[in-house]
Amino acid sequence: MAHRPKRTFRQRRARSSDSDGAEEPSSEPGAPEEQAAPGLTEEGPPSGGGRVEVTARRVRGRGPRGRGRVWASSRRAAGAAPRAEGGSGVPESRVVDLSTDEEGETPHSSESKDDQGSSSNSSSSLEEEFSSIVNIPDAAFIQAARRKRELARAQDDYISLDVKHTSTITGMKKNSDEDSESEPDDHEKRIPFTPKPQTLKQRMAEETTPRNEETSEESQEDENQDIWEQQQMRKAVKITEGPGLDLSYSSEPQTVKKFDTSISLPPVNLEIIKKQLNTRLTLLQDTHRSHLREYEKYIQDVKSSKSTIQNLENSSNQALNFKFYKSMKIYVENLIDCLNEKIISIQEIESSMHALLLKQAMTFVKRRQDELKHESTYLQQLSRRAETSTNESLAVDEKTQWILEEIESRRSRRRQARALSGNCDHQEGTSSDDELSSADMNDFQKTQGDISQDHKKIFEDVHDDFCNIQHILLKFQQWREKYPDSYYEAFISLWIPKLLNPLIRVQLIDWNPLKFDAIGLKQMPWFTSIEEFMASSMEDSKKEDSSDKKILSTVINKTLIPRLTDFVEFIWDPLSTSQTTSLITHCRVILEELSTCANEVSKGKQDLLKSVVVRMKKAIEDDVFIPLYPKRTVENKTSPHSKFQERQFWSGVKLFHNILLWNGLLPDDTLQELGLGKLLNRYLIIALLNAIPGPDVVKKCDQIAAYLPEKWFQNSAMRTSIPQLENFIQFLLQCAHKLSRSEFRDEVKEIIPILVKIKALNQAESFIEEYHLDHLKSVIKEV
Repeated sequence: MAHRPKRTFRQRRARSSDSDGAEEPSSEPGAPEEQAAPGLTEEGPPSGGGRVEVTARRVRGRGPRGRGRVWASSRRAAGAAPRAEGGSGVPESRVVDLSTDEEGETPHSSESKDDQGSSSNSSSSLEEEFSSIVNIPDAAFIQAARRKRELARAQDDYISLDVKHTSTITGMKKNSDEDSESEPDDHEKRIPFTPKPQTLKQRMAEETTPRNEETSEESQEDENQDIWEQQQMRKAVKITEGPGLDLSYSSEPQTVKKFDTSISLPPVNLEIIKKQLNTRLTLLQDTHRSHLREYEKYIQDVKSSKSTIQNLENSSNQALNFKFYKSMKIYVENLIDCLNEKIISIQEIESSMHALLLKQAMTFVKRRQDELKHESTYLQQLSRRAETSTNESLAVDEKTQWILEEIESRRSRRRQARALSGNCDHQEGTSSDDELSSADMNDFQKTQGDISQDHKKIFEDVHDDFCNIQHILLKFQQWREKYPDSYYEAFISLWIPKLLNPLIRVQLIDWNPLKFDAIGLKQMPWFTSIEEFMASSMEDSKKEDSSDKKILSTVINKTLIPRLTDFVEFIWDPLSTSQTTSLITHCRVILEELSTCANEVSKGKQDLLKSVVVRMKKAIEDDVFIPLYPKRTVENKTSPHSKFQERQFWSGVKLFHNILLWNGLLPDDTLQELGLGKLLNRYLIIALLNAIPGPDVVKKCDQIAAYLPEKWFQNSAMRTSIPQLENFIQFLLQCAHKLSRSEFRDEVKEIIPILVKIKALNQAESFIEEYHLDHLKSVIKEV
């Protein structure tokens, strides 16, 4: 269907058709202004598709400057002859000519001409009465004017006001006949104003002919257009009606249904009509059934929606639940973002503190090894000079001399400190030589203070809800109390240790487990917070297998044990009794009292204990050195050789003691291999064999036996000691034999209790019987 052009209702100018007095109105801008008679202007409906203003003017009297108001529409009948009524009251025919730029175009087809004839006959009575008043152009005029305007828009982008008129209408009809092949659209056909009588055959054809959807829409639009144009016509007629003109019969025009009688219709019978009606009925029934199904579905949906609303109203407030879950989601996301941002700073400060402590530990180890090397070299030089029996002075380099003086200076300060404290039983060589000079100590304290300040600034710009462990656990505790099912289904207990890991590491930055005054594990803020959280979990859940019980052990396994392992591997000095005692205290709390879940802690525990064993092996290999000098050299207890040997022996005994302190944490086999196999039998027994039997040797043996764990000898059925002590037992018996024949025979009674303590009962009884020491049998009987 062709695009319908806009319908424009414009004012037209009409020329008088007087025989010799006709004058064309001037369109020049300088023409005198004419007086316009009052008229009526109407606007079509907005949906009318391009309807514009219609203006009806009252026809003025004929004169030299007379003009008439012309009402124009694109749907006017082409056959209506334009008429005008002169000012004198005599009907007078006037011809209106609107010339076009294309003379050869004819806007109507043959079908349009037939419609023009039928509509002209049916509405002749109405046109005759007001033809003398209004000049109505036909469709050809309107089509030509429209084409002219379109050409003007396309060429000059404006519409010329100079309209040329031809002398007669016959010229346009001729052009219309020449262009009859171009059939106009439906909206350009002439509109009949009076109903045309129809035959019975036409009415039946209209009723039986099916109309498709497109034809129905076009017909409806045409009917609306016809009604609107008829209303505008009546208004224009009322304005221009003269005396004695009766238009009452045309107040309610009817729409005429056009039917081409030349079309032959198919034969109609009752069977065809019945078949069509049945088909239509079947379609309607199917549609009705589908509508019923949809209706039932809608009813079910309504019921389901009402039930859902009722359930939501009766259940817990889902809006509050959603709000809580959303707030927790946002909180956890913000917490993770905060920790991800701060973790880099935490790692840097941890590395700085670790590097500082490692540097200090390496300084002590290197100094001890250098001093041992220089002192041993110096004593060897003294021994060689004594063997050569020369009186020449010993040449010692400045570095060695300075080191020896520094060693003796520190020993003097320690002796003074022990004298002030009243510790007179101290043995030389058992002190921890970990003193620093004042300058080194000041540098260490300053660096440590700077790191502590940086440590405090990590979370200074963070709200407590995101850096305080107690506040964080309180959030999850609220979740567990309000919605325990979703809490346990989300496995929060597995994620809490990961969330708390950076925060716990921050609190452990300045914690040194090797210092005797280090804060205890149970006194740490994070430890108490987790304990309270676990205690409230046990009260709320009432479950024996609550997953929250494993939070503390998981934190220890993932956070604390790795830090302890680093201290053991790189910073711990096994020769330091204070460091070993403090480390063992913390390890016992961690590995014994807090091992609630052995499977989870086992891997971390194994790694920690393995690092302890490796570090003690390294200390035995690198730090134990007991030199052997001729007996004539060490007989003098004041000689530097004797003093050096004594210090090194007691240093080995001290390491022996520190190793056996791990009893209960390390397996007995491991301790016996390290303490007895590698240290006692390889170093200490050899030094004892080289010593002169006497009270000092008995004292050393008694001290070694005192360090042995009692649980190794708790079996009352034991008559022989453990295999690793066989060499030590033989040395004791040898020493007892020598003492029994010397002036120190009273020391024998000190050796028998040592044999009894280590469960060498058979050897003790044999010795008593051999030397008739009946007064010592009571010692065996007490066991």
